[in-house]
Amino acid sequence: MGDAVRFEVPEPGIALMTIDRPEARNALGREVREGLFAGWERFENDPELRVAILTGSGEKAFCAGGDLKEMAELKLTVPPRGMFPVPGDNIEITKPTIAAVNGVAFAGGWLIAQACDLCVASTTARFAVTEVKVGRGSPWAAPLINMIPQRIMMEILLTGDPIDAQRAYEIGLVNRVAEPDQLVEEAMKIARRIVENAPLSVAAAKETVMLATEMGRTPALRAARNTWERAYRSKDAQEGPKAFAEKRKPVWLGE
Repeated sequence: MGDAVRFEVPEPGIALMTIDRPEARNALGREVREGLFAGWERFENDPELRVAILTGSGEKAFCAGGDLKEMAELKLTVPPRGMFPVPGDNIEITKPTIAAVNGVAFAGGWLIAQACDLCVASTTARFAVTEVKVGRGSPWAAPLINMIPQRIMMEILLTGDPIDAQRAYEIGLVNRVAEPDQLVEEAMKIARRIVENAPLSVAAAKETVMLATEMGRTPALRAARNTWERAYRSKDAQEGPKAFAEKRKPVWLGE
C-alpha cells in the first residue's frame, strides 16, 4: 500500500487505516489516493475484517482535501470519477466504516468522512466544504441532504465556512465527540459493538439504511424484506435465540 496510508488490524475483525502525510495535512495527493483505494479493497476482500476505521495522523488534520498544487499543475477541470476513493460511489464497501476525524476535514476531507457510515470527531475537529472559496465544485455533497437539514446544508455549501465538532454533532453529521487522545478508542468502542453482532445481520442492516435513503417508504420496505432473507434463513438466525436461551454469547458463523 506504500507509506502514505497505514493499514493495521489492532483487534480481530477491525481494520484501522491512517492517512500518514501530516506534513501535507494528509491532503489527497496521488500517493494518498492510491493508498486509500488499496486499503478499502483489502478491507472489503478480507472475510476476517468486519469494520474499518479511517483516521489521519497528527493532531492538525484528518484530511485537508485535494492537493491544490497538484490540481494547478494538472490544470484539472472536472475530476475523473475514479480520481478520489469514495466508498458508496466508485468503491463498493459492504461492511461498516467509521471516520475518526482529528483536526480539519475540509473539502475532500469532508468528502471521505461523509462517505463513511459513522463518524466520531475530536473536540478539535473542524468540517468545511470549501470549494466555493477556490472556484472548485462539490457535486459529491448531494447526499448530505439525507444527513443534515436543507437550510444548514445550504449555508455550509454557499459560505464554505467551517463548523466545529460540537456543531457537527448537533446537526447530525457526527455520531460522537471525543477528546483528542480518546478519538480512536471511541471509534474502536463502536467497532467492537458491531463486531459482536451477527455478520449477515450487520450487512443487511447497512443495506437497509442505504435502501431507505434512496427509495420511498413502500419500495424500501419491499427491497429490505428481500435483503434480510439470507439473514433470516442463516444458521446464525438459529444460533442467536439459542445462545440467549442458554445464557451464553453467540458463536457467529456468518452463514
